Amino acid sequence: MANKVAIVTGASSGIGEATVRELVHHGIRVMMAARREDRLHQFQEEMRALGGDVSYHVTDVTSRRDMEALAAHTIERFGRVDILVNNAGISPFSFLNKLRVDEWDQMIDVNIKGVLYGIAAVLPYMEKQNEGHIINVSSVAGYDTTPFRVVYSATKHAVRAITEGLRKELGVNQQIRTTLISPGAVETEILNGITDDEAKRLVDEQVSQQQMLMPKDVAAAIRFAIEQPLSVSLNEMVIRPTSQRR
Repeated sequence: MANKVAIVTGASSGIGEATVRELVHHGIRVMMAARREDRLHQFQEEMRALGGDVSYHVTDVTSRRDMEALAAHTIERFGRVDILVNNAGISPFSFLNKLRVDEWDQMIDVNIKGVLYGIAAVLPYMEKQNEGHIINVSSVAGYDTTPFRVVYSATKHAVRAITEGLRKELGVNQQIRTTLISPGAVETEILNGITDDEAKRLVDEQVSQQQMLMPKDVAAAIRFAIEQPLSVSLNEMVIRPTSQRR
């Protein structure tokens, strides 16, 4: 673990921030990626004060050029890249008949293209060193489609397909692992992006009636997948609050 280098997208808050903390605590060097430079800089200073070897690169995951620059900057800074945590995601839930097409496009760009661009950016390096671990953060919505989460669920179904497809495409002699992490309800700011009042009301009702995972719970699962021996590939993990039934 101590010699590993990880890239974490969506690192400025929520699951991404918690993952950075978890990995740094276990001696992993981390390149943090997000759009909010002020938050990244503050977080970098906090982690360095605790002895963490971290850096950051301002990144928009919907830009292939940005993701390629992120990977190149990581190689320049740390000399290698062992782990990619494709965590960045958005969830502006809405009913289809509200026709919030711009929000659908945003989810497709961030939740699907962002994952693909991340894979495209790091895979050549991992293939060259014949070792790596690509971790894609999905959702239980990738297993069960429910009203007002239809487009979001579609993007998370896609992330499942991409992760499993990559696993099957990799050669038997390639020491590159894939892991899909699918959390249930998590207490993060991601739900603040909901603009559909009806959907927001329903989400608030659901949240008030059940437990919520904390971001650190998901981060611990990510760390658990990473720390398995190289001969062990933990392919899928579904993590729900105990009270969540869907």
